[in-house]
Amino acid sequence: MGEISDPRGLSANAETVLEARYLRRDAVGRRVEDFEGLCQRVAVAVAEAESAWGGSPAAVAERFERMLTRREFLPNSPTLMNAGAENGQLAGCFVLPIGDSLEEIFEAVKRMAVIHQSGGGTGFSFSRLRPAGDLVKESHGVASGPVSFLEVFDAATGVIRQGGRRRGANMGVLRIDHPDVIEFIRAKVGTGRISNFNLSVGTTDAFWRAALAGESFDLINPRDGKVVDSVRASQLLDEIVDAAWCCGDPGVLFLDAIERGNPTPQRGPLESTNPCGELPLLPNESCNLGSIRLAALVREGRVDWDRLDAIVTLAVRFLDDVVEVSRAPYPEVAAATRANRKIGLGVMGFADLLVDVGLAYDSPGAVALAEELMARIQTVGHRASARLADERGVFPDFEGSRLAAQGLRLRNATVTSIAPTGTLSILADCSSGIEPYFALAYTRHVLDGAVLTETNPRFEAALRHAGVDDPAVLERIRASGSIRGLAGLPERLQRRFPISSDLPWTSHLDIQEAFQRHVDNAVSKTINLPSDASRQVVRDIYRSAWQRGLKGVTVFREGCRGEAVLVRGASDDCC
Repeated sequence: MGEISDPRGLSANAETVLEARYLRRDAVGRRVEDFEGLCQRVAVAVAEAESAWGGSPAAVAERFERMLTRREFLPNSPTLMNAGAENGQLAGCFVLPIGDSLEEIFEAVKRMAVIHQSGGGTGFSFSRLRPAGDLVKESHGVASGPVSFLEVFDAATGVIRQGGRRRGANMGVLRIDHPDVIEFIRAKVGTGRISNFNLSVGTTDAFWRAALAGESFDLINPRDGKVVDSVRASQLLDEIVDAAWCCGDPGVLFLDAIERGNPTPQRGPLESTNPCGELPLLPNESCNLGSIRLAALVREGRVDWDRLDAIVTLAVRFLDDVVEVSRAPYPEVAAATRANRKIGLGVMGFADLLVDVGLAYDSPGAVALAEELMARIQTVGHRASARLADERGVFPDFEGSRLAAQGLRLRNATVTSIAPTGTLSILADCSSGIEPYFALAYTRHVLDGAVLTETNPRFEAALRHAGVDDPAVLERIRASGSIRGLAGLPERLQRRFPISSDLPWTSHLDIQEAFQRHVDNAVSKTINLPSDASRQVVRDIYRSAWQRGLKGVTVFREGCRGEAVLVRGASDDCC
């Protein structure tokens, strides 16, 4: 959210991201399109799906293009990069299975590389792999274990750039009852290893009940289902908490909550999530995401609900069309994806919306608005998917699904999800996902080394309106990025502009819970904590998230990792 420098409304930082990642170039690297050209290319390519059902691609493309150009809605990065291009792979998120053999492991490595090259991110469960030291009958040797192969996947990712424009992203999951779970939990602590993966421990309700009751917990060899050890569940939780406090990994997934939301249990359990945790998927399944820019829907300090309904309806059609025209890299992926036609419509700019309607992030009003907003998106999104089902048919795996049992005839097995929207939110000039502001002045490390200085334009406008021009006050804001508790600023201003580390962790979870109640998939949410946050705080967050029925949560304590994507404070030209 840098200074607006473009007559079309794109900020300087948005232009930087647009130039580096999304715009088409000719054979010698010269730019051959601008933002309007990108929107037209994407709209026309996606609307081609309309012809399969006798629709008018040109008429629908015009509506898609208008929505994209206004940045009321933007799809995930592969769609922006590859729509209308030879690649044609438009999905953002994939989950690939890993079987317990050398051939299956390295087949997954190869497929990961191909998907990364096309712009997609990948998620894996390493839980089927036998533990380190276990017998390998074929070679009369011993297994090296999941973490050793995790490092192979990580090394392969490090030499591939997605679509030539972004580095690959992965999620690695291991079940809490795997014998190698402690090695997995500690994999990033003090090592600098596995830099291309987010890690999450897949926890179960049985584990949490044992941890809170002080009971033991069995570790099970996935090769034969036999118990190989019994440990104190609370000690395993201590290991997770300590690692997360030290380096931000692993996050925690709640497998039973995820499985309770599985729309097609007849197809088997969900395998893993995408890199940021908002999409639990079946083996070989992919999904495409899109996000609504909430600030685009504010009129005179209020949400324009009618406009929101219109954007949701059109965005669901857009995302279903993406499923139709996207070219999957493997036939198994195409089959699994078309069988369920999952889409993930979410939001970005929630913190901006709160400022524009005059609510503090840590207020009951913000929680109420989050719930009202996502309930509306879910209801209208399902209605749009039902209308598409009438026109085009339900998803092929509908019979036997939970939706069939509920009498919900939808085109898409899932409709909603909340993504973090990192780079996409820069292009949209808005705050990311449903996160609070990270800081009011900060630097962002993106695009393989580029550094973007960002200040909050809403805050700058509010400062000017309040008549604040004290150099000492401005210098302190530049240094810390925060204004809560800062003398010389009106209390109302301080309440209106909290940053992530100002907020109690309960407020983060309150917002996440309000959104999750009305989301088919999951919610990507990171709780950024101040550097002096204790291990007990991390433990309390994980416990509360499980008790609230969330599907996953991640914490990041400021300064716990050497190089962060976002760093509070900015250069002298901010504020």
